[in-house]
Amino acid sequence: MAQDPVQTNPENYRVAFENDRVRVLEYTDRPGYTSIEHHHPDSVMITASAFRRRLHAQGTSIDVDLPAGVARWLPAQDHCGENTGTTDTHTFFVELKETAPASTEVPAYLGPVAL
Repeated sequence: MAQDPVQTNPENYRVAFENDRVRVLEYTDRPGYTSIEHHHPDSVMITASAFRRRLHAQGTSIDVDLPAGVARWLPAQDHCGENTGTTDTHTFFVELKETAPASTEVPAYLGPVAL
């Protein structure tokens, strides 16, 4: 399992809030930046800016293009990402600390999911 993004990418992630049930991370980067692989638990991602990124995990890549002001579910995953757009990325992750319900099914997707 990859490490905590605050440890692997401290110049980009900061803890904005934390208690015993959730942790909120703020993330920023500039065009062309590529993060070091890291882990996200089940989270809700809230975009503060529009951005375009390419996420990489286990030999798979996906392009993500999101407007500002949307919320997306982000299932637990290890990945690295690169800002492939022309604007800075600014987003928040509300990480859940509760254990996910038991499941034998592996998610078939990478990146944020619109439900």
